[in-house]
Amino acid sequence: MHPSFPSTRLRRTRTHDWSRRLHRENVLAPADLIWPLFVIDGEGAEQPVASLPGVSRWSVDLLLERVGEAIELGIPCIALFPNTPADRRSDAAEEAWSPDNLTCRAVRAIRERYGDAIGIMCDVALDPYTSHGHDGLLDDSGYVANDITLDALVRQALNQAQAGADIIAPSDMMDGRVGAIRQALEEGGHANVQIMSYAAKYASAFYGPFRDAVGSGDRLKGDKRTYQLDPANSDEAMREIAMDIAEGADSVMVKPGLAYLDIIRMAHDRFDVPVFAYQVSGEFALVEAGVAAGVGDREALVMEKLLAFKRAGCAGILTYYAPFAARVLHG
Repeated sequence: MHPSFPSTRLRRTRTHDWSRRLHRENVLAPADLIWPLFVIDGEGAEQPVASLPGVSRWSVDLLLERVGEAIELGIPCIALFPNTPADRRSDAAEEAWSPDNLTCRAVRAIRERYGDAIGIMCDVALDPYTSHGHDGLLDDSGYVANDITLDALVRQALNQAQAGADIIAPSDMMDGRVGAIRQALEEGGHANVQIMSYAAKYASAFYGPFRDAVGSGDRLKGDKRTYQLDPANSDEAMREIAMDIAEGADSVMVKPGLAYLDIIRMAHDRFDVPVFAYQVSGEFALVEAGVAAGVGDREALVMEKLLAFKRAGCAGILTYYAPFAARVLHG
């Protein structure tokens, strides 16, 4: 045999499009996408988010149109995030467990319009409801206190489950919250409600536009490094993930995504639960800034990044590009 024959084998498989598709190791589909959506008060209202080009906040009636769009595109799940009016925010975050808060109103409206045609994920954290912008409650010294926060998170999670949420997604990073929420869901008759834990949520510089979108950015006093993960740590992330799985998480999330592909791969290889990634607001905004500056083509940049999450081991991705990517995938 000519010595060059084996050395050209891989190149031969790349010669034609059909062959490249045949040998593709990872495939991205609309069913891999979760679409984060921002909710505001009012009717017929759309508020573009200046720091997230192309992303808006929607009143519940217009949000329903976005949900219908997701169903038509084959996106299996949406994630809801409220922009709570200032007069409903407080130090104790009582609006988080009001049955008439924005999230619950949106969940009930989606259920009434679309039934079980799409999954609804609800974020569990107090930052959209607190006057100080933190994910938990503060003690007298201004420190985010773990144990007093747990009771509030449980009340919030039960409120969302009662409204009709399919997935409860604790993003607060308090210790023990998954176990407390799981027990409360079981005892409250919501045994089939899933928990997707933000198990490895880093104290990242990529969250700024999201905080603008939910209205917590200019309220935040200090930072969140006392309860979110240090970007320098990977072993700690594995311990956090293991703890949340042991407490009853059905799936786990790594947030942000692209800067933490190593964490996604480690979690995928080590744990037997689905791993999701959040392509966060800062990642989205940087792509849009790059496109505007002529760095590259939006479709090529977006699809390559989403494939990177799949290649790293993600079962799915939360991304503001969900409808855009779904349309690309549909051709």
